[in-house]
Amino acid sequence: MNCTRIAFYDIKSGTFDEVVSQAKTGMAPMFQHSPGFVSYGVAKIDKAAFVSVSTWETREQADAATTKAAGWVKANSQDHFALRENYVGDLAIDIDAAKTAQLAR
Repeated sequence: MNCTRIAFYDIKSGTFDEVVSQAKTGMAPMFQHSPGFVSYGVAKIDKAAFVSVSTWETREQADAATTKAAGWVKANSQDHFALRENYVGDLAIDIDAAKTAQLAR
């Protein structure tokens, strides 16, 4: 069963678009080259906050992603955004467009 990491961040300075740019060039490649990586996304939840959602093959890999993310934020973005909360849990349902067609059969 895959495991998902959900992290809520507060934007301390700058804009959400700047966060997205940093995520695309820093966090995303780091995650993509990590063992067990399945997916990664970032979503704006209000003017001064966003959520990061990543999925991993195992809980250990999701926990490792938490550590990697914290290190990356500390080294690259601690003046721009800060972790509010972090959750890791087993992913019970995961449906994407390709899987939806399979469920209909």
